[in-house]
Amino acid sequence: QYLDGFAAGMNRYAAERGDKLKEDFKVVLPVTGVDVLAHVQRVIQFHFLTNPQQLQTSSQSGSNAWAISPDYSTGQNALLLANPHLPWGDLFLFYESHLHTPNFNAYGAALVGMPTLAIAFNDHLGWTATVNPLIGATRYQLTLAEGGYLFDGEVRPFETTVEPLKVKQADGSYRTEELTIQQSVHGVVIDQQEKSAIALRITGLDRPNLPEQFLQMAAAKNWQEFETALSRLQLPMFNILYADNAGNIAYIYNGLIPVKKDGSWQDWLQPIPGDTSATLWTEYHAYQDLPRLLNPTTGWLQNTNDPPWTSTFPPVLQSSDFPDYFAPQGLDPKITAFRTQRSIKMLQDAEKMSFEQMVENKFSSYLEMTDHVLDDLINAAKASDEPIVQQAATVLANWDRQATPNSKGTPLFFLWSQLMAGENLFATPWDANQSLTTPHTLANPETAITQLQKAALQLKNTYDTIAVEWSQYAKLNYRNQQKPGTGASGRLGSFQVIEYQPVSQNNLDHQLQSVAGDSYIAALELSDPIRAKVLNTYGNATQPHSAHVGDQLSLYAKGEMRDAWFTRTEIEANLADHMVLEDN
Repeated sequence: QYLDGFAAGMNRYAAERGDKLKEDFKVVLPVTGVDVLAHVQRVIQFHFLTNPQQLQTSSQSGSNAWAISPDYSTGQNALLLANPHLPWGDLFLFYESHLHTPNFNAYGAALVGMPTLAIAFNDHLGWTATVNPLIGATRYQLTLAEGGYLFDGEVRPFETTVEPLKVKQADGSYRTEELTIQQSVHGVVIDQQEKSAIALRITGLDRPNLPEQFLQMAAAKNWQEFETALSRLQLPMFNILYADNAGNIAYIYNGLIPVKKDGSWQDWLQPIPGDTSATLWTEYHAYQDLPRLLNPTTGWLQNTNDPPWTSTFPPVLQSSDFPDYFAPQGLDPKITAFRTQRSIKMLQDAEKMSFEQMVENKFSSYLEMTDHVLDDLINAAKASDEPIVQQAATVLANWDRQATPNSKGTPLFFLWSQLMAGENLFATPWDANQSLTTPHTLANPETAITQLQKAALQLKNTYDTIAVEWSQYAKLNYRNQQKPGTGASGRLGSFQVIEYQPVSQNNLDHQLQSVAGDSYIAALELSDPIRAKVLNTYGNATQPHSAHVGDQLSLYAKGEMRDAWFTRTEIEANLADHMVLEDN
């Protein structure tokens, strides 16, 4: 009924305001509740759990999250920071929503097309989600044989179905095409060669009640009710960080983890032999098996897409207490290590955290990677005989190591890090016993200086100087909105995460434009009443006629957030339009 009601709302909008919809979009109308559920599974299972092109999670999908206990908070209330990082387009867009029913009152954000809040707070509690490194898709390598594939010493036939697909033509008519689908006992066949094939097995396709679970989470009034909803495990992945007005904070490495006989996390990233039932998983670990923490003595919990073992520091959860295939054993400097270290250091640096300090820290663009490599790079550059390399050393030595609009040195370091991406950068790798200070030391100073010279020359040729401000080099772009660049890639250790890509036009005065990163942001103090500041970086609209396309980008560029309008008084004071819905 809820899904059908959500679909009916979209159909009503299309009927009443169809002139605001592109003709290309109208082909899917009318939308049904089944369509909505199919979209939910398409996004979760086939974009987060497994990338449709690369069969892995999108490299632009990530998040920051903090949960801080009252003992660690200056206001003596629990604090929660929600900060997902996703591409700024298509099905990854968030929209803010406030759901107020006789049963609950919840505010937060949902992904476009989703009928329920994925990150939210109500009068009693709040939660956020971060992408976790859980492996929810297994590729099985099949050995083909006459009549099918080998399994446990026998030849099994594929299950073959033919689905008719209607393809709309330019004149409005439809052409029918047939799609042949082959399935093994493992799952659907996604690739086939002469003697082998790959079958894909994905978690959670047998659990369709995620929208209902999200509604139960939003209606919860305390930790017990929230955990009861979460433990249904209808959400097949994502860490959950939680805080409430009773002072509880929690971390859950949430998801459907298949029960496997052996193998490490790295092993299960690779194609698995599919010719034996010994490797075929058929059950999931229970909620009680998952890494979880409630009210740790550290006074805070954090996640930056790292494994569960660094949710606190010193670690409370130990990888040795869980199967090797649950998560990676440590931090990966090529993905999350520096952002994780930056997150932990900011939490450690505060004797107690205020609400205002949490918001300020959210916009920290200090590049943690510089603490591990920059001094070595500067010293090596100072010893060079090349004048431009010596100039680069001076620029980097005077740099504030941040990615603020006025930071000089950020473009040079960014370019250098890009040129070094394929190199073995560090002589000392990441070490669990020195988890906040490793990796460190340049592995090959000669190569590092060669690439630094290339980066400096590139800037010199473009800008006639290598002391270029970040806002000259990078811009925040969304549709027709443009603001000075701020923030940087999480791979460099910036907590303010913006992922940039090179501009496509040659006549622009900047080199990079934002395409992903900080999306919906919420800072919560679980007081009575709740205190909340929010921001949807790119705004809550995509339609060209809307004034809300990119209208929050200016706040983001200044490191500011806005008050959430949560009470009826606040809403009525800021009302732009209203509609009375009646039962037909």
